[in-house]
Amino acid sequence: MKKSKLRFWIFLAPALISFTIIVLIPTLIGFFYSLTDWNGIVGSDIEFVGFQNFIDIFTRDDSFLHAFGFTALFSICAVILVNLVGFALALLVTQKFKGATLLRGIFFMPNLIGGLLLGFTWQFIFVSIFEAIAQKTGWEFFSGWLSNAPTGFVGLLILTVWQLSGYMMIVYIAQIQQIPESVKEAARIDGADGWAMLKSIILPLMMPAFTIGLFLSISSSFKMFDQNLALTQGGPYKSTEMIALNIYNSAFGANEFGFAQAKAIIFLIVVAAIGITQLVITKRKEVEM
Repeated sequence: MKKSKLRFWIFLAPALISFTIIVLIPTLIGFFYSLTDWNGIVGSDIEFVGFQNFIDIFTRDDSFLHAFGFTALFSICAVILVNLVGFALALLVTQKFKGATLLRGIFFMPNLIGGLLLGFTWQFIFVSIFEAIAQKTGWEFFSGWLSNAPTGFVGLLILTVWQLSGYMMIVYIAQIQQIPESVKEAARIDGADGWAMLKSIILPLMMPAFTIGLFLSISSSFKMFDQNLALTQGGPYKSTEMIALNIYNSAFGANEFGFAQAKAIIFLIVVAAIGITQLVITKRKEVEM
């Protein structure tokens, strides 16, 4: 018994050490800096200010609250669309037809592109290609897509859905393939058509995958930074600035590292609360196969 416990801790030790060094210690250090006025310069004087940074977030920095609201709205839309498109693609490529495997690779490919490169690619599409279409056709719909908040929001949404849907597709494919064919065949014998099969058989048995898919898409949407930086830089006038970019600007733009760290702590707590709540709710709806 003692030997088995020793083996368990030996195998677990590398992961625990890595987690402690990479996650736990930086988090504790970050919480300490959130209570100071540190300007990010090594060796500079650091004054302990208590919870003043947290108070200032809600009293003197309207940009953070706007960024938080924009990020929350964006995340709701992105999570719904990413999972709907990912699930639809999974249903498509799990059908038995020639070229289904090739389509899986094509749909997954955007997820392999780095966020900054992806942002600059779509910036070229929205700015150069859309403007060229607007000039040739006279359609105002294609003009100035990144120059105002509504179309900038839609542009970020298109980029995110295009990138993440293929990843969600893989998650849902794995779950669809675990549904026993005997269950589907029994439903067909009972007269279930395509919609009844989807509603009463596939969707209930897909809940474990929905739990994972929702958690991954929520965390990815809230943490989105490089795409936001490359596509809109938060403009115009910070109207499309998401919370990760807002924290970055406070730290490296205004050299208020302590203030930025306080924002990051609030961000961590809110996203963790949302993620845990989502996991609890969706876990309760899972059914056994």
